[in-house]
Amino acid sequence: MCSAITHTICQQRVLGISKMTVFEIALGLVLLVAGGDVLVRGSVGLAKRFGLSELLIGLVLVGFGTSTPELMTSVLAALDGSAGIAVGNVAGSNIANILLILGLTAVICPLRVEPAALLRDGPANLLAALAFTGLSITGFIGREAGVALVLTLAAYLVLTYRMEKGTHTPSAELHRGEVQLVAPPAWKTSLLLSLVMAFGGLVMILGGAHFLVAGATRLAQAAGISDAVIGVTIVAVGTSLPELVTSVIAALKRQTDIALGNILGSNLFNILGILGVTALVSPLQVPQEIMQLDIWVLLGATAILLVFSMSGWRICRREGAVMLFAYGAYTTVVLTKALG
Repeated sequence: MCSAITHTICQQRVLGISKMTVFEIALGLVLLVAGGDVLVRGSVGLAKRFGLSELLIGLVLVGFGTSTPELMTSVLAALDGSAGIAVGNVAGSNIANILLILGLTAVICPLRVEPAALLRDGPANLLAALAFTGLSITGFIGREAGVALVLTLAAYLVLTYRMEKGTHTPSAELHRGEVQLVAPPAWKTSLLLSLVMAFGGLVMILGGAHFLVAGATRLAQAAGISDAVIGVTIVAVGTSLPELVTSVIAALKRQTDIALGNILGSNLFNILGILGVTALVSPLQVPQEIMQLDIWVLLGATAILLVFSMSGWRICRREGAVMLFAYGAYTTVVLTKALG
């Protein structure tokens, strides 16, 4: 009897989701992915035209560019009063980056781990996840915390650049390799075209974030679930698609160290940069469900990533499969609790 009632309720919720809502979400995701790619390529083209080093471009522009969809989505969601989407997007994106994207990438091709890069970026990721956990437990992320997060990211980038400037260490080559992965062929892109691409990509991302937030909010209302659930699932996976594309391409090219570096950098940008900027724009109330589950899953996923990475300095296919299974289990728990 209870099963029949639950089934009926789920059917009613699904019927309440309009085609326009699905279209808005789909359009938002397409614009975010395409816009993120165009923005990164245009920005890299501009940076090369102005003589910036590949190390600086890889460290700042590529990392920031691939995280721009998450940034715009979280900021617009916060301004719209949907703190669940804003915070859930950051937590869910980082969980998806580790368990889903790195797991899938490792299944495609085992990931080679560069020890020097991991020993620097790995602990930084764990500390960032701990900071996110601590802030979430308080239930509120204010402007002061936002300033602290952004300044920490700036200090980290400056320190990393000074450590790697003028060197050919494996970690420095990792950042240069990220540039080669997304750069226009032979740097033949004109200055005007690079400008158009950078501006056009940004406009596409803004439009995509608008449609995604609007559609996600309506979806949550129609399905009778919180916006935090939508934030850690659909929105988070959608805004992580640029990282998925970059990592899969790197794996197919057997540049698996770039795939791992891309995720480590993205996760740092997400917590320190995106969460920080979003809190600066609009202080955030952390939803109860994120405090109870998602933030702890993120902390556990980060720890698992470090353990797997240090076991032989590679992430094998079996470990990738474990990560994929863990992501499937996590998503199942989130949706079951929301719809139950």
